[in-house]
Amino acid sequence: MGRQVISFKPQPKQWEFLKMRALHCAYGGARGGGKSWVLRFKACLMANRYGAPDDYSEGIKICIVRRTLEDVRKNHVVPMKTMLRGKAKYNQQERTFYFANGATIHFEYYDHEHDSNHFQGNEYDVIFIDEATQMEELWIQTIAASCRGVNDFPKRVYYTCNPGGPGHAYIKRIFIDRVYKDSENPEDYEFVQAKVTDNKILMETNPNYVTFLKNLPPKLRAAWLDGSWDVYEGQFFEEFTNDPDHYQDRRWTHVIDPIPVKPYWTIYRSFDWGFNKPFSAGYYAITGDENDTIYRIAEIYGVQKSGNESLPDKGVKWFPDKVFGTMQQFEREHPYLAGKEIYGVADPAIWDAEYGESIEETAAKYGIFFAKGDHKRIPGWMQCHYRLAFDEDGYAKFYVFKTCKEFIRTIPTLQYSEKISEDLETHNTEDHAADEWRYLLMTRKIKPVIEEPVPIAQWGADPLDTFYGRRR
Repeated sequence: MGRQVISFKPQPKQWEFLKMRALHCAYGGARGGGKSWVLRFKACLMANRYGAPDDYSEGIKICIVRRTLEDVRKNHVVPMKTMLRGKAKYNQQERTFYFANGATIHFEYYDHEHDSNHFQGNEYDVIFIDEATQMEELWIQTIAASCRGVNDFPKRVYYTCNPGGPGHAYIKRIFIDRVYKDSENPEDYEFVQAKVTDNKILMETNPNYVTFLKNLPPKLRAAWLDGSWDVYEGQFFEEFTNDPDHYQDRRWTHVIDPIPVKPYWTIYRSFDWGFNKPFSAGYYAITGDENDTIYRIAEIYGVQKSGNESLPDKGVKWFPDKVFGTMQQFEREHPYLAGKEIYGVADPAIWDAEYGESIEETAAKYGIFFAKGDHKRIPGWMQCHYRLAFDEDGYAKFYVFKTCKEFIRTIPTLQYSEKISEDLETHNTEDHAADEWRYLLMTRKIKPVIEEPVPIAQWGADPLDTFYGRRR
């Protein structure tokens, strides 16, 4: 059962990935970084190295996973048949390569909730999750849970990933932001950031690809070319901008340094209930002048913490009395709120008294009052977009004080729904601050800025001439 030589020429970043030994190893960050190529070679090298110790046992068991079966076939099975010709036999029915030394490389997919049964009861020594951000967090965790066994082979999960997709927030948390739950060991996670410029072969064979990336819109270019995890394809509020260089002058940024709240500004609280999920209470100052600018000046966000870091979408599980008792004290002591008349708006669901006293009734006992919010989703999200739009001088009609850290953390992670094109994805999404922001903005509706139409003379040829085939 001797080893057969598998030749390769890794790029420097790919070589870093090949040498990674942590339990969870990720590679990626931008388009064109050579992720799939290095994943296949890593899998083949490990299968070639870790064979069965004797004739009565198995070699290392490896699994490569992508979202769909077609992705698996096209991106891995087909190229690996060529790469492993004479080195391993492929069983199409089992979707498995069998090596002479007893090692195996199996292929799986995970596209729906019921695909979890592909991994129930199965054990793999090494798992490769390709394009991991295209899967939901629970799916990724379900796949990774199959990395186990009692043999001496390495136990590792490898991820390749780009910004964007259902798993963006999870991958960003554990590999980019490095924020961990108590059950997660930071030493178990390693990440290699790779860009298209790190892939010298692609740069030589297709130099125009970089030009294509450079010509993309700014947000998409930042994700695909620069590997930024703060902007990505499918981002719902892609116009939301956090530029520290403009915190003071308020131009071309929505996050700003706190400013004095003038006595005649109207103060609102907006509320979205949560128990297992975070609750969100946002406090807003409305100027009421001709600009009708709205500032998010403070917040209470019921999320679990690990040290000073928030654990995404994990509620503190406070009962209503504790939530509104905390809000009462906060409003009595906060310098922006103390002694002010505060208007309230909230999700109409808190008026539901089916199981006894409603959440709204509990709030009223603490002097916290709300009007029923208009929770129409699409019109509400459009109000958010209208408020975020910059005018020609770089000023918006909505700003958030930099002290509102949970709003700033969660808004950029929200994505478009795959089912309703203009709606926000709600499944496995931390949209609580966004929801109560939407309720507030629906109380102060504005119209979008209407751009002046381009004069017909600037279009070039007269469109009627073009339509009728006339020539001047």
